[in-house]
Parts: sequence; structure tokens; C-alpha cells
Amino acid sequence: MSRRRHGFPTERDRGQAAVVGVALLLGLTVLAVGGLTATAGSIVEDGASSAAATRVGDDLATALGPGPGERETTLELVSGTIRVVNRSVWLLDDDGVVWAGHAGAIVYTDGDRRVTSFAGAVVRSDGREGRLIAPSRIAPANGTLYVGVPVLNASGADGIATGGHRIAVTLRTDARTDRIDLPEGDYRVAVETETPAVWERHLQERGATTTRRDIDGDGIPSVVASFEGERTVHLVVHDVALAVEVGR
Repeated sequence: MSRRRHGFPTERDRGQAAVVGVALLLGLTVLAVGGLTATAGSIVEDGASSAAATRVGDDLATALGPGPGERETTLELVSGTIRVVNRSVWLLDDDGVVWAGHAGAIVYTDGDRRVTSFAGAVVRSDGREGRLIAPSRIAPANGTLYVGVPVLNASGADGIATGGHRIAVTLRTDARTDRIDLPEGDYRVAVETETPAVWERHLQERGATTTRRDIDGDGIPSVVASFEGERTVHLVVHDVALAVEVGR
């Protein structure tokens, strides 16, 4: 005689259901642990990438810091690329271009993180926002506009990719400094950059009124900074011979 009556489960049925329930719970637990592991790995990787960007920013600020003479700086990279790109700085007055420097920039990229050393400043961005981690040497003071600009004459590799391997990249620089004094006038400084909002904030904090303009028509905007009143200009050009090499 069957023990199942009126659709009620038997002890055997209940036992099978319990086994299935435990299996489902175990499966969910494995999925949850896998998700936590993936999240933790992402956090670790993100933290390592951020730390690498910080180190590169500090190294670039050191390599292209003010002052003449020879300098050697080694960057330890585990991912990403580093390259030299064309960027310009202009000094303008009401008649046009007073001085132009094809200054060049060093750009480190790792995923959506980017560190750019250009025009004496270092900018770090992560795809959402950017910030200045080393300020430029462009500033007004006592009726004078001080403009300090490294101009890179690069040799060696234009770009180096790590390919996911740890490598050392050495920047060898030899700088000489030229000083140019310009008479009192209404001057503007234009900085070509792919992070114009960062430069606008920086120059506005130094008392400038800013606009954007593509001066050379290459699609990359320049932030044009105007400082109130007529000023003399003290222009310091650091002519930097830069060699980018793999290894120490």
C-alpha cells in the first residue's frame, strides 16, 4: 500500500529536496566567493595601476625639473606605454606670436590612466577627471609675468610599450637655460593640451582669464591665459636634450 496520500511528500522526497537545497546553497556560495575574488582582484589591480601612475608622475617631475646640467631618471614600469608627443607653448601679444616653443610632452598611459609632463607641469587623469600633481612655472608677480618652459629635443625611442612585462625606462636629460626679457606689454600665454580643464583651473587660480583656441589647427586646443594689466615678461627656456632608452 502506498504511503503517499493526498499529494503529501514522503520522507524520501523530503530527503531529496534537502540534498538539492544544500547543493543550490553550495552553488550560490561558490558564485558569491568567486564574485568577491574577482572584485578583490580588480581592486588590487586598480590600486597597483594608481600607485604606478603616482610613481611615474613623481619621476617625470624629477626628470624635467628646473635647473641646467645632466640628469638621469629611471622609471620602473610593469604595464602601459610611455611616449613623446608634439605639444607647443606660445607667447602672444596684440600683434600675434612673440615666441613659440615646440615644447613636446612625455605621456604615460595605462588603461584609462594618463600622466603627462608638459610645459613644466605634470597632469594626471583617469578618464573621468584630471588634476595637476606638479604645477607649471607660469605665474604673475609684481608687474612681471614669469614663464618657465622645458623644450624637449628628444632622441631614442618615440614610444615604449611594456607588453605586460616589468621593464626599466631611463630618461637622460642635459639641459641648458636661456633667459629672455621682454618689454612691458599685454601678453598672453597659450598652452596646447588634451586636458584643457585642468590647465584652465590652474591658470585661473594664478589670476588669469582663460579662453580656448586651436592655434595651429591640429585639433588639439590651447588654453590661452590673459593676465590683467601690462607686464614685462621674464621667459626662461630650458632647452632639454632628452634620450629615452630601455634599461638602465
